Amino acid sequence: MNPSVAITAEPGCEHQARRLAQRLGLEYMDHHDPAPPFLLQFAKGRLQLQQTGDKAPGPVYVEFAQGKAAHRRRQGEGRKTPLARAAGRKGGFLPDVIDGTAGLGQDAFVLATLGCRVRLVERSPIIHALLEDGLRRAAASPQTGEIVSRMSLVLADTAEYLRSLPAPARPDTIYLDPMYPHRGGKALSKKEMQALQKLLGEDRSGPGLLHVARQTAGKRVVVKRPRKAPFLGGQRADFQICAPNTRFDVYLTAPPADSA
Repeated sequence: MNPSVAITAEPGCEHQARRLAQRLGLEYMDHHDPAPPFLLQFAKGRLQLQQTGDKAPGPVYVEFAQGKAAHRRRQGEGRKTPLARAAGRKGGFLPDVIDGTAGLGQDAFVLATLGCRVRLVERSPIIHALLEDGLRRAAASPQTGEIVSRMSLVLADTAEYLRSLPAPARPDTIYLDPMYPHRGGKALSKKEMQALQKLLGEDRSGPGLLHVARQTAGKRVVVKRPRKAPFLGGQRADFQICAPNTRFDVYLTAPPADSA
């Protein structure tokens, strides 16, 4: 049981909240005094993570049908954007992708918008529950239902999951966006990044995960980094694709189709 997180619900959602509390091994609270550092709340028709205490920022939740994700969808995340090029989306080729550091799923959603099938792997049961809720709501929306039908969700340690994959289930592309102490990673706002860092703590698994990913991906591994950050674990990429504040380090595991 994680003593830093408890589950609560607005009236009418208590049964749903109690079931999730039992599944995650968390305490269900009818009242919030004293409150733990985080509350996982059923409120406003969604599941959200709320920090407590004075000057706590607003809630963190997964949203694909509205907000930033909807803006990116309406603006058209074309195949020539840095993310699409880095992932290997070219011509009529739609790579099968594993997002090994799913977070709140924003980049995975963009890849699914481009037509890719994306498996989101998340090891935190709490973040997994937020993703599950966001996908459920997006599946019910006419604007996003088809897109999220190309997204599947896995609760697992990514390195262990990748090692367990039989050859036919290995993806063309593995996408990694490990937590980084500076802004620019995970396509998250400062509020979201700070909340996840406070909840999950420092993650030192990135270099080892990159090593496993390079042994697993059929064509390439993509690592998203702040533009001026060093290579992950000192592992130099084959090439880079840069955006204004971020870059994508691309590690080829097979020669590109047009190299012959």
